[in-house]
Amino acid sequence: MINNILQHLPGGVVLEGDFLEKLKSLEIPTCLRVCCGTDGSVTFLLEIMSRKPVTVKTESQYIVKADRELAELLGVEEGSEINNRTVRLYAGDTVFVHAKSLAPLERMPQTMRDQLMRADIPIGRILRTHNLETRRDMVELEILEGEPTFDGTPILSRTYKIVHNNHVLMWINERFPIDARWKL
Repeated sequence: MINNILQHLPGGVVLEGDFLEKLKSLEIPTCLRVCCGTDGSVTFLLEIMSRKPVTVKTESQYIVKADRELAELLGVEEGSEINNRTVRLYAGDTVFVHAKSLAPLERMPQTMRDQLMRADIPIGRILRTHNLETRRDMVELEILEGEPTFDGTPILSRTYKIVHNNHVLMWINERFPIDARWKL
């Protein structure tokens, strides 16, 4: 199931070594490096950098039941309800991020679950509204080429987990186009 959710296409280059060292080694615009390297809210950073409000456009959102692989990834029981959401983050008319998230609904306060299910609210804004103490554990950083996500533009992809009370609250994969839109 997780491979269907991720839909990784061939052509990815997994960067070796420590996440920070990988990121520092890339010749990419500084604003992109900052957004990809943050352990805080990308939404908040994009608003600061672009000086425009960040909006979310949802491509898809639905509930799946966790199979063995998904349950292991998120640390939940098989059969748990998982919100599977794919969105694009815009600053003005420009798309900066394509993101997929998996969130075990049982781990969220009801009001947070309601906001997430309303779809077009950035996760960073939802977390800030609920004042949850969280951390982001970086999992993977890679460069993907030849994907249709941004019309074939090379992509910097990062995967991380948002952890609250030592449990995975969300698993997120964000894809950032490597191009001039980051010269803010």
